[in-house]
Amino acid sequence: MSKIYADTIETDNTNVDITLGAAGDAVLIPTGATLKTNKIADAGGNNIITSDGSGNLTINDGFKGAERLITTQEASSSASIVFTSNIDSTYDVYIFKMINIRSATDNVELSFQMNASGETGYDETMITTQLHASRGQDGSPALLEYDNTSGDQPPASAVGQQLLHKMDNSASSCGAGELYIFQPSSTQFTKQFYFRGNQRGYESATYGISYDTFSAGYFNTTAALTEIQFKCTSGNIAAGTFKMYGLLTS
Repeated sequence: MSKIYADTIETDNTNVDITLGAAGDAVLIPTGATLKTNKIADAGGNNIITSDGSGNLTINDGFKGAERLITTQEASSSASIVFTSNIDSTYDVYIFKMINIRSATDNVELSFQMNASGETGYDETMITTQLHASRGQDGSPALLEYDNTSGDQPPASAVGQQLLHKMDNSASSCGAGELYIFQPSSTQFTKQFYFRGNQRGYESATYGISYDTFSAGYFNTTAALTEIQFKCTSGNIAAGTFKMYGLLTS
């Protein structure tokens, strides 16, 4: 087999490709060798992977999961966490993931509300419901409760919907969950949502309790919703990560 040794192979026309091997051939890179390129494309010139030369990659959507991370915010003694952009018609479903959320005050709830386009105040009307299951770390019996006093919102209520229930502000305590909001940019339908989460909740000064919380409902408006706010019913959000994702429509 003949060999050609060269430091560089290129054409005198940047629009002409160099073909290595014939159809059906295997083009081999020996063990220990390195192939360096900033772009890999298919036969039609469509991008598969592109690098900026510093390791930042642009990857074809076909390789990505259905969930697209849009932005992340970190809470640190924050009165609230708000997302005021990127909630639009790009995605039919928006997902907000809350990780290691801790309140600055004992026995409070994490809640959320939204603004319609052009509105302020985070006071859109919601009709909601909330269930939570609980089990104390002291061995107290497990309970399944429907919270119809503070966890759900009656008709025409503009109060924020509770998510994490009876939070504990001790250093090792936290909560986590996911909030799904469906087609918030629609101007035809009311806006459905649901939340599922769990946290080490406050029960007494001596022990904690697991609260598995399910909240669901809808915003009773056909206006597009464009902004969202998370806050505790009293005091600050001491710590935690909030991530906003869009769910690909195809």
